Amino acid sequence: MATIWELDYYSRPILDEQNKKVWEVLICESPTAVDVEPEKLFQFSKYCPSTEVNSGWLKDAIEAAIANAPNPPDKIRFFRQAMSNMITTACKGLDVPAVLSRRTFALTAWMQDRAQNVYPKDPGYQPSINPSVVFPVLPPQVLPDALQGQKWTFATLPLEAFADMGEWSIDFGEAFPLSLTQLEPDTPVPGLIIFTKRATAMAAWMSGLEIATVKYDPALPNRLLLETGVNDRWFLTTLDQRAVPEAQQFEAAKERSNQVHFLAIQESPDVEAFAGFWLMQEIGF
Repeated sequence: MATIWELDYYSRPILDEQNKKVWEVLICESPTAVDVEPEKLFQFSKYCPSTEVNSGWLKDAIEAAIANAPNPPDKIRFFRQAMSNMITTACKGLDVPAVLSRRTFALTAWMQDRAQNVYPKDPGYQPSINPSVVFPVLPPQVLPDALQGQKWTFATLPLEAFADMGEWSIDFGEAFPLSLTQLEPDTPVPGLIIFTKRATAMAAWMSGLEIATVKYDPALPNRLLLETGVNDRWFLTTLDQRAVPEAQQFEAAKERSNQVHFLAIQESPDVEAFAGFWLMQEIGF
């Protein structure tokens, strides 16, 4: 199984002796299964003086993390589009692919913990409200014709049902630990199941994307969207007028499940195996 890391490199609410903001790199392993304990995965952090913020310093920091990690990363995820050039340059120097992704669940939880329990204890701490990371909204793209699903349906599973996901027959996909959802075991989790004879091809193609969320956008009332990376969008399915209320209910169910939802791809409703299955959570940054 590939080792994926999550990375953030940005200023923190701490000032140095020259009243300059201190920067920090945070690196953690991405937990890609439901039964992983995030707190037991690899973590690395290092402060960076504001005068040394550059791709060279970051490259050296990632090298130090690799030297201390049980396994080197096959890929590094990051969510700050504004830092894309610096992060990709540093990773390119190490021959490690770096990708924009919203699947940084462990990193986001760790950052929240440090904001509450670590930074306030620093003598240079300066309380401030960090602005939210805003992703530009791009026009949706059309899926390749060969990857169009023939049928689809909305579905619901209790959160506890995903505890056995590691035992399911799944060709392509990804999950994350249920402990990060902060939900009760019996919470209904909404999802979309796509049925197509090209299920394997469709799931394989999607596995090359950073699957973020399935969404109904009222601005595009006759479509259901798949969002990937940090701002890529795809037309996933076409909705007729009878299906629009179902799509609206799907979004309402996501609100009740703290935005946890799933996408599944199967050849037909009679097949128990999944060509693709992704557990997702739309989180704020």
